[in-house]
Amino acid sequence: MSPRRRKRPRAGKVYLVGAGPGDPQLITLRAVETLKQADAVVFDDLVSGELLALAPKNAEMYDAGKSGKFHKLKQEEINELIASLAMAGKTVVRLKGGDPYLFGRGGEEAEHLVRRGIRVEVVPGVTSAIAVPALAGIPVTHRDYASAVTIVTGHDSPTKKGSKVDWAALAKVRSTIVVLMGVKNLPEIASTLVREGRPRSTPVAVIERGTSREEVVVTGTLDNIATKARTAGVRPPAIIVIGDAVRLRNRLEGRK
Repeated sequence: MSPRRRKRPRAGKVYLVGAGPGDPQLITLRAVETLKQADAVVFDDLVSGELLALAPKNAEMYDAGKSGKFHKLKQEEINELIASLAMAGKTVVRLKGGDPYLFGRGGEEAEHLVRRGIRVEVVPGVTSAIAVPALAGIPVTHRDYASAVTIVTGHDSPTKKGSKVDWAALAKVRSTIVVLMGVKNLPEIASTLVREGRPRSTPVAVIERGTSREEVVVTGTLDNIATKARTAGVRPPAIIVIGDAVRLRNRLEGRK
């Protein structure tokens, strides 16, 4: 009589969940539901401990945080970790700051999982690109100030050859520009926009740790914002908002 083959566990499911902009109260109800049923949680650096506490006490926790150039796990390792947990039959929550598909590499993770035949559900999150300016008194669109908003990464310097962001085009359109991951390159971003045609007097706000109790907001213009942010000691994570809508902060700030 031949020995029985051990059955492989049925593959689990992965939820790519947006944790929102930082304040734990800004997470969605669907995200809370997924956390409460998780067997494993793979979380990013800026995710609140209050959100992690929503998972069952016996849930496995994996810190996959990235801060600047320091990565606890490379992206390929994160992809494999999520896949291996799911292939072991676990319900996995991949908890990402903001929205998983906005500069969160969620699309890459989803592709990897789908190729492995693993079920994936995306749970959108409140993106910091809109929520952080809003709570700082800056609506990114407004009938009188900006009829469009462009969200770009500031990870690479505008002076870098082969930059994927068309800063020259952005300088010519009088819309709001929201820059994520751009604090390090703020001087180059500001000077490039001025060189390409944006007025030096264009209002700018830099918002550090938005939606949290440690929030810091520095305002200025393209001409002086880099100096002001440096003097204030602004550090990542921070969001840069460029455009006339920033003027509204003087009227709307503090109305929370």
